[in-house]
Amino acid sequence: MGRGLSMDLRERVVAAIERDGMSCRQAAARFGVAPSTAVRWRQLMRATGSAAPKPQGGDRHSHRIEAHAPFILDLWEERRDITLVEVQRRLAERGTPVGIGTVHRFFRRHGLTRKKRPATPSNRIARTS
Repeated sequence: MGRGLSMDLRERVVAAIERDGMSCRQAAARFGVAPSTAVRWRQLMRATGSAAPKPQGGDRHSHRIEAHAPFILDLWEERRDITLVEVQRRLAERGTPVGIGTVHRFFRRHGLTRKKRPATPSNRIARTS
């Protein structure tokens, strides 16, 4: 998905249509945008009073796993070395199938780590390069 075009361009296109009396196709050709874009911006301006773009991106599905946050946090408190696959399996047993990435992002959002052992010290004492 591309970036939203600037508000300045949106406002100029809509102004050319509404104030200057251009058709959507004429305004689109003048400002170098697709005719369908000019039509959509005009419709958006009429419906909401602004041709501003809607927010893009972001997490739209975390609410599914966040609804089970107390359960997941209890699992983590019982066994701090629990794996993502085990959490995923337990959620599936409860009727909420989620991906490994979703479980990982949940733990990262809550600042929880699942490291099983401390970092291994290097094998050499002297410089290696």
